[in-house]
Amino acid sequence: MTKRSICPQKDGVAASEHRVYQKDPLPEPGEIKHFEDRKVGLGKKVTLLRGISIIIGTIIGAGIFISPKGILKHSGSIGMSLVVWIACGLLSLFGALSYAELGTCIKKSGGHYTYILEAFGPQMAFIRLWADLIAIRPAAMAVISLAFGQYILEPLFMPCDIPPMAVKLATAIGITSVMYLNSMSVTWTARIQIILTFSKLLAISIIIVPGMYQLFKGETRNFENAFELSNMKLSGMPLAFYSGMYAYAGWFYLNFVTEEVDNPERTMPLAICISMAIVTSCYVLTNVAYYTVMTAEELLASEAVAVTFAEKMMGNFSIAVPFFVALSCYGSMNGGLFALSRMFFVASREGQLPEVLSMIHVRRHTPLAAVLILYPMTILQVFVGDIYSLLNFMSFLRWLFIGVVVLGLIYLRYTKPDLPRPFKVPLFIPVVFCLTCFFMVFLSLYSDPVNTGIGFAISLTGIPAYYIFIYFNHRPKWLQRALDSFNRTLQIILVVVPAE
Repeated sequence: MTKRSICPQKDGVAASEHRVYQKDPLPEPGEIKHFEDRKVGLGKKVTLLRGISIIIGTIIGAGIFISPKGILKHSGSIGMSLVVWIACGLLSLFGALSYAELGTCIKKSGGHYTYILEAFGPQMAFIRLWADLIAIRPAAMAVISLAFGQYILEPLFMPCDIPPMAVKLATAIGITSVMYLNSMSVTWTARIQIILTFSKLLAISIIIVPGMYQLFKGETRNFENAFELSNMKLSGMPLAFYSGMYAYAGWFYLNFVTEEVDNPERTMPLAICISMAIVTSCYVLTNVAYYTVMTAEELLASEAVAVTFAEKMMGNFSIAVPFFVALSCYGSMNGGLFALSRMFFVASREGQLPEVLSMIHVRRHTPLAAVLILYPMTILQVFVGDIYSLLNFMSFLRWLFIGVVVLGLIYLRYTKPDLPRPFKVPLFIPVVFCLTCFFMVFLSLYSDPVNTGIGFAISLTGIPAYYIFIYFNHRPKWLQRALDSFNRTLQIILVVVPAE
């Protein structure tokens, strides 16, 4: 978005910090490697375990603990709801495998943005980036953060209601701590993500194990007539699948950090397959566990399904459930921010965002500005924004652009047949998934045309923004000077240098 004219070595602060770092013969592995020619770049420290923790930790949020009832409500029976959970896991695996092919043949970080850029050019990629930056990502981060604020305070206020301002303050503290962690260390961000992922798997196992015990004891009365079709409506099945696909969303986050993945040709497909198998198994078995002690009617009536389950099975231990839910939300916040910051990093490197966003802190070795860009917008939405309306506007755009990405995979098969593809999926996998995505876009248009239309209009504002900020090179001198001054000032304040 600005001319690449900043020279960090001429700046006193940056040059000084840079020289201090050069004296250190053993930089911490996995973050920044300084070579003799003084080039700087992000290191490859996302191992298989860390890759799995990013995917699982981001997919599993609060939904499975609190409100896994959208599928049951629209499918009409316990048996069909379990079939939908399994089918959505399989369809999500198809999407994840398609992304694994893209990640191994286009070895750049950035996820959706990078693949749209490679397949369909900079204008389409910028529209996706614009929608992410001004609406989708701040709103999504604010929603999961508010869930964290709500459940971290719930044990302290039981049985009273939590004051809304207390929730917002706890949310702000949570967001600030996640931003701080991602700003300070790539390695510690990944380590914390592994711990948080194991904690949410522990929480799920605390539900699954007693549920399976009840099942093996013969508590199967809720599964009798599991496929009773009297309440099932064909018109509800697409909405059940929509709810299911939303629950699995997050399998694409490893593709946002491709350049930091160690041996991506092997690690990415393995991490994706293992993660999707674990998540699908957890989702299905957790729902089976719920049904061993709750009827379909009780599950639909519960405001927090995991708490109701724990009260029936574990008595006072149920007070710990909100704490585990809060940890699960925190893991989604941490993994999401870690991945998304790399998208802004790559977009800046491509010249579609201010240059300072593609710079790295000289001591902490993190893309500091790219991490912090979401902070003010997210905090603003937590305190003053109408987040849920915004998510209604933008939810269909997620599936539209994911469908466009997978369509890009099919397109690249024909336009660039010689592109190296270390991992290649059968063509029917991206075709089936692409059709699924566009079906969900059509469903959004059919079921909620007003909000969907507003969201589409918001995204189209990216077209004039592209021509104003990117396409036309001859900007007024005063605007160019202002942008250069902005980059230089932030570079000095944040103590960052360009990555090469």
